[in-house]
Amino acid sequence: MRLAFLTALVPVARPDTGFEIANAAILDALRGAGHEVTAFGFLRPGEEPADPDRSRIIARTEIENAVASPGLRLRWIAAALRLRLPVACAKLRLAGAGRLVETVRAEGPFDAIVLNSVMLPGAFPDLLRLAPCLLVEHNIEYVSAGQSANHARNPVLKRLYRREARLLEQIERRLWRDCRFVWTLAEEDRAALGPALAARSAALPLLPVAAAPETPAVAEPEPAHDVGLIGTWTWTPNFIGLDWFLREVCPLLPPDVTVAVAGRLPPGVTAPPGVRFLGRVPAADAFLRSCRIVALTSRAGTGVQLKTVEALALGLPAVATPLSCRGFSDMPANVTQAEDPRAFADELVARLAAIRAGDRQRLNGAAFLDRQRQALAEGLERGLAAARA
Repeated sequence: MRLAFLTALVPVARPDTGFEIANAAILDALRGAGHEVTAFGFLRPGEEPADPDRSRIIARTEIENAVASPGLRLRWIAAALRLRLPVACAKLRLAGAGRLVETVRAEGPFDAIVLNSVMLPGAFPDLLRLAPCLLVEHNIEYVSAGQSANHARNPVLKRLYRREARLLEQIERRLWRDCRFVWTLAEEDRAALGPALAARSAALPLLPVAAAPETPAVAEPEPAHDVGLIGTWTWTPNFIGLDWFLREVCPLLPPDVTVAVAGRLPPGVTAPPGVRFLGRVPAADAFLRSCRIVALTSRAGTGVQLKTVEALALGLPAVATPLSCRGFSDMPANVTQAEDPRAFADELVARLAAIRAGDRQRLNGAAFLDRQRQALAEGLERGLAAARA
């Protein structure tokens, strides 16, 4: 099939966020199945697309809250109020007005359009008139916005998030009705679509960027950190979990336990004793392998946690909140679930003691990756079949 893949951020050679990693996994799987896929979207200034010949860049601009200037964020809010759109959609409307729909139309016709999240069709509803549309729901966005509202301490932010949740729910429910098929990244989110979409939806398992199981070295170096966490912490649902871990779990850990946090952080976050903030690391898999155990701390958000996928693919031991395990029916024996801070800290300490005593608790992730690849291919094919019909 000839497909248009519409995404806020066109995949780059070095994906940074979970959203970008998921984009790359879905796009690679579609092309690997033999389809001709052209990606349309935006790029951050200074970056280049991973596949320039099969990418169409609408604009080079900042569209992420974490790096936008205060003035730009105020422009987005003003546009959202004027256009009666969520801020997440209004900023894309500003960036692509007069270009996005026209570029897709000029490159067509397409057998189907893959709408990678609700934000672009929310900003440009005319996209649905160009070809049969298939929607990828990375998260149930209105639920995530509502969780962010509940967590916000600033009353202005709380009000903005509540507005975002209300408008996103209207857009999402309209897209669920109008698209030929809806993909989610977790079975729990698929259930949230309701029984009317049971026959027009599927959950897509994902693969990490480095989709190869760990091959232990003959003489593996000593890990640099006891506990590792990685994520895009500038996204509020992710930060809720990190904030919980830093404030409630870390004080319960022994003083000799070292913690490393990789990934971009919001400004003003301070590290408790024993915790190092590393910022963006060159390779997620190398960082995770440098830790004795992984802490998976999600306490908000929907969709699937890419950090959980990465840990399972590498066969690493982990302690995880139940929400971090969304999308997985069976967790391996080297992963323990814990909900409250004391239980989480105790499980980390117990597993660390065994690891320090010589039991690395690492498994081979090959079987997990094979299952993910097969289920991803099957889920994509179900959606494409709906577009053909």
